[in-house]
Formats: sequence, structure tokens, C-alpha cells
Amino acid sequence: MSDIPTNGNSSIVTYIDKFFKLKQKKTSIKTEFLAGLTTFFSMAYIIFVVPSMLSAAGMPKDAALASCLLTTALCTIYIGIYANYPVAVAPGMGLTAFFAFYVCGSQHLPWQTALGAVFISGIIFFILSVTKIRQLIIDAVPPSLKIAIVVGIGCFISFIGLQGSGIIVADPATKVTLGDLTSINVILTLFGILFTAALISINVKAAILIGIVVVTIISMIIGNSAVPSSMADVFSFEIPNFAGTFMQMDLIGALHYGIISIIFTFTIVELFDTIGTLIAVTKMANMVDENGKIENIDKALISDSVGTIASAAIGTCTVATYVESATGINAGGRTGLTAVFVGLLFLLGFFITPLGDLIPACATAPALIIVGGLMVSNISSIDFKDFSEGFPAFLTIIMMPLTYSIANGFAFGFLSYCFIKVFSGKFKEISPTMWGITIFLAVSFFLR
Repeated sequence: MSDIPTNGNSSIVTYIDKFFKLKQKKTSIKTEFLAGLTTFFSMAYIIFVVPSMLSAAGMPKDAALASCLLTTALCTIYIGIYANYPVAVAPGMGLTAFFAFYVCGSQHLPWQTALGAVFISGIIFFILSVTKIRQLIIDAVPPSLKIAIVVGIGCFISFIGLQGSGIIVADPATKVTLGDLTSINVILTLFGILFTAALISINVKAAILIGIVVVTIISMIIGNSAVPSSMADVFSFEIPNFAGTFMQMDLIGALHYGIISIIFTFTIVELFDTIGTLIAVTKMANMVDENGKIENIDKALISDSVGTIASAAIGTCTVATYVESATGINAGGRTGLTAVFVGLLFLLGFFITPLGDLIPACATAPALIIVGGLMVSNISSIDFKDFSEGFPAFLTIIMMPLTYSIANGFAFGFLSYCFIKVFSGKFKEISPTMWGITIFLAVSFFLR
């Protein structure tokens, strides 16, 4: 694979060049491929982590894995072609955790009903993306709460990983306590956390994936998990079976259960998570002009909303733009061709679907904890010196893991923000849209 030729001899290469504006972006097919490869290895851990969480919600694991791969491939290729963005789109870690452990876990809703909620939230997000309502919501929510949402979800994800690994266990006196540190699974998880963190600290791009592989191999060697006995346990050349999840969403059930707050949470988290990630990665890719306007942002948001609708139909959770896309951008990715290559690489993942059954929980738990830690790094941008800003952000963050609910974090954060601002004489800082969101949250919070 070589750089774009200047003599225009290859019609296919010339078409790719013009379509993705490679020369204009000062990049090449070779550079875009290497960038796509880098992004793929940086986020390939989702192949094992996301299906593991979805199976905890009761979904067939094989079908969940196939759905995750297909959704990631199609949505990433779509945003690359339609919006010309060098980013990857896949089922969001935080939203998948909310889907599996809160909606289907704490609330005991069938996963088919939860998929119905995802589908409806996708339609709402699509409507918001093609109207000015989306911008009103984005502008209305204060930066401190936007950041707190990301940080809170990070804490929630890490808490789930710590529980799932046995590092944190239930306790009748203190609710939670430290688990058995002599347990093989706990020891392997702790090793995975430290090993992966060390790799990240020295900028190893596929650190999380490498951590999962190393812990899995060690677990197999010491007899803690199953060892593949044949090639069929690792590779598969059969067409994946999507029947277990494809078009299984229950729209009537989603509306019947009255889960307006859940649909709202899916929509709002997706909106802010996507916006935050896009702002970060587009700056790195030089896609923001001097006035702060992001190139093709409307197309990117529409792509994300269409992806969410498609993800529910295929059988997986709400999609989000992955911050791991930054690794590919650092490697030179500047156009949607990078995303196309990432999507094609995820399609190749169908050949290793049997591996999903071989990855133990002690290998995926460190990934959850590490990703949560990376999300928490945003907390430095919150101004805690201004108590009217810092305390609502604090409540947003702490209530998500402690109540096992992203929605509760929203409610406590937004309600406290408006209350404190009003009684501190800063009510003018609250926009009508912010009041509308807060009232909606209050009603859904107290009437559920």
C-alpha cells in the first residue's frame, strides 16, 4: 500500500483521493491504513468486554458478540463515508454498563425491552441532531455538569469492574468491603490492572488489548480457565448467528413499562458523550476552524444517531464515538478512510468469535477499571473552588456508582445545581432549557 500517486494513473486511487480529500488533508492511503490499524488495536478490547456485559443482561453471548462486531463495523464505516471523520463508533462502555447492570439488572427489565428503549432514544437523538434543539441542550448544560457526567460514568464502570472481579464484595455492616486478596481471580485482576496501567504510562497503543491477552494466557497456564483444544475453539469460518438478538427489541414493552427516565438517560448520555469525544478528537485532527466551528459536526451527530437506531435493530447497546480514535489520529489519520479501515478490521473479527468464550472475567475486569480511570481524568477541568459549580458536579459523580444508576447521578446533579444557584443569587446562570431538563428529571425521578 503506497502513497497517493501524483500522475493520476490509478482511477480507483484517484477516486478515493477525491472522495476523502486525502491531498487536501495532507495524508495518504498508506497513512490512513496505519492510523486505522492503530485505532483498531487500541479499542479491540471491546470485542471481549462489551459482549461480556451484554451476556450479564441475559443476552446470548455469541449473538451479542456478533452484534457488537457488526454494529461497530457498519457504524464506523458509515461515519467515515458520510461525515469523513477519522473516528470509530461502537457500543459505548458506559451506556452498555447502564444497559446491563442498571436497566436489566437493578430494574429487572428484559433485555428486549431495554433494546426498545435504545431504539427510541436513537430516534430522539436523530430528531435532536437535525434540529436546533440539540444545540439548545448542549449549550444549556453547564460545563461542570457535562464533565461530571463523564467522570461519574467512569467511576460507575470502574465500580462494576471491581465488583465483577471480586476485589470489592458485599458486606452486611458496611455495604461494601475488600474481597479475598488470596483468590486467584482477584490476584489476576490486580495484576491485569497494574500491567495495563504500566503499558499505558509508556504510551503502548494497544495496552488494554495486550492486558486482556496476557491475563487470559496466564489464567490458562495456571489452570484457572479453559484452554482451547482445537482450532475451532479459536477460529470460526461460519456465518455468525444473529437470530438471538436481531430485531428482538420490544418497543411496546419499552413504552408499557413507562421508562421515560431510562430513554432520557440513554439520549442525554449519548449526546454529551459524543459531543465531548468529537470536540477532543476533531481538535487533534485539525477539523476545528478559528471560530471554534467543527467541520461536518451535524453529519457526525446524525451518523451517531442512525448508528444507535441500527444498533438496537441488530441487537446491541447505544453506540458512541470512541476516544481511542485519538490514537489513530496521532498516527496520522485525518479522513474518513481511517474509519473505513477500522470498520473492515472489525469485520475480520468474525473469524475469532469463539475466543469470546475463552476470555475470563479476571481479564476483562481490568479493562473496565482502566477505562473508568481514563474517564475520571477529566475531573481536573471542574472548578471546585466555586461551590455552586463544584458541589452539584460532586453529587453527579458520587451518586452514579453509589446508587448504581447514571440516571440518579443526573437527577441529583441537575436538581442541586438549580437549587444552589437560585439560593446563592445566581439564578440568571440557569437557562430556560436547563430549567426544562431539570423539571423533567425531577418529575421522572419522583414519579417512577
